[in-house]
Amino acid sequence: MKRKKIAIAVLISSIVIPSAIWLGSRLAYGQGVGEDLGSLDPVEQSSGPVPQYTGGEESSILLQESEEYVFPIDLTDEQWRERLSEGQFQTLRRHSTERAFTGKYDGVFEEGVYYSAASGQPLFRSEDKYDSNTGWPSYTRPISADAVYYRIDSSLFGTRIEVIDSLSGSHLGHVFEDGPKPTGLRYCINSIAMVFVPYSDDPPDNLYDDWEGIVDDEVFERVSGP
Repeated sequence: MKRKKIAIAVLISSIVIPSAIWLGSRLAYGQGVGEDLGSLDPVEQSSGPVPQYTGGEESSILLQESEEYVFPIDLTDEQWRERLSEGQFQTLRRHSTERAFTGKYDGVFEEGVYYSAASGQPLFRSEDKYDSNTGWPSYTRPISADAVYYRIDSSLFGTRIEVIDSLSGSHLGHVFEDGPKPTGLRYCINSIAMVFVPYSDDPPDNLYDDWEGIVDDEVFERVSGP
């Protein structure tokens, strides 16, 4: 039995590690230890964190797992617990993963936008969502280049690419290279990390109405919109 478990672990590593290296090669490396990501030049930031699947000039921001970064929205655990449910806190701030086929958005294909439950910024559109039969909401791309960042994740059977909210650094899910055209990517995202709003509705006010005074004015304007 022990030999069988070792063999399975080796097989998984032989698949996952090369895949993550391949995907990581499509992402440009990010900033140094402790650099304030919110202080990036707006041009550099807006052209940043989306995989170069179109062959364009956009480059991605891939953060190193062992390094610490300061994000525009930087709250203490106590502040996050006041804003989030316990399930949201465990997923967004502690990197937990929902069990497959249990998330409320897995089978939702209504037209609309998926917002970050942490920061309130838009993350994905329904037009880019598809049924991957994996048990988690899946998308081919983020809503915009600066919606998400990427981080190396070696917490399970090797190396994966984690997807995080670019404003707060909160965990959303992972991205894999087994998606459909046109990108060939699958953004595998936890339902509990998002808030879905149909196109016919306005985003819930509580997503961002109390950021004023907590984050700087530039970030507040970006989250709250016009």
